[in-house]
Amino acid sequence: MKIIDLLKKDTLSLSFEVFPPKTETSFESVRAATEEIATLKPAFMSVTYGAGGGTSRYTLDIAKNLKAAHNIPTLEHLTCVSSSRETVRERIREIREAGIENIMALRGDIPEERRNDDRSHWDFRHATDLIAELKSANPDFCIGGACYPEIHPESRDQKEDIAHLREKVDAGCDFLTTQMFFDNNLLYNFLYKIREAGICVPVVPGIMPITNANQVARAISLSGSFMPQRFKSLVDKFGDNPDAMKQAGIAYATDQIIDLFANGITNVHVYSMNKPDVARKIMENLSDILGK
Repeated sequence: MKIIDLLKKDTLSLSFEVFPPKTETSFESVRAATEEIATLKPAFMSVTYGAGGGTSRYTLDIAKNLKAAHNIPTLEHLTCVSSSRETVRERIREIREAGIENIMALRGDIPEERRNDDRSHWDFRHATDLIAELKSANPDFCIGGACYPEIHPESRDQKEDIAHLREKVDAGCDFLTTQMFFDNNLLYNFLYKIREAGICVPVVPGIMPITNANQVARAISLSGSFMPQRFKSLVDKFGDNPDAMKQAGIAYATDQIIDLFANGITNVHVYSMNKPDVARKIMENLSDILGK
């Protein structure tokens, strides 16, 4: 099933994100974790992608397994940064042959050793280039794109960021998924601004349950996320107690999701990070709201 069709429904739902193994030896443990999350029957599951080999070899394997074993709609991540057109086309061919119809089109992080390269000759410099390639390869692909309620780290300002987002949508992006955020008001303001700019595709909020204090610094470094005082107080109070921090982090994420549902959002994407216990607890917290 295409994710855009799921997003058009009025029923409330959750989706979860998982990542593939880094090595072959860890494949089975990762597969088992992703399958355990699949038993929760989310609306769909996304599988992240590692550029330049490594985890990228297993992304399709995990996505195919989730689809075949649990009949879960899967969203396969695909990055294009510094990749040749031939490489990207080969990966698209493999995705088509696997029967995957939903793709999250991302530029990806530029490798450290290539950050000073002349990018003018790269086949793919932006996610927009990949979206156009996907639509050309198969107009029936359902394509997702990333967006940043707090502005992309490389944009000068939000106006420029939204202009680039409009380019993604015009190239064929069917829906958008946000980077993690910890203050829902940031999302609501962002949605108002992009609607004013004529971007009308569905936007799926991405929520990251912070279950240990070490994740805070990483979340800030990855996305520059604003941490509300309420969240900082939570970490200060419970950060040294792993069990308490986990419970508090899940409760905070649950509260965010409830507020999003109450304000007209119908699907929330949870960055569950291969943690079935975290995904299950959030589902349990929302069981009556979701009707499960």
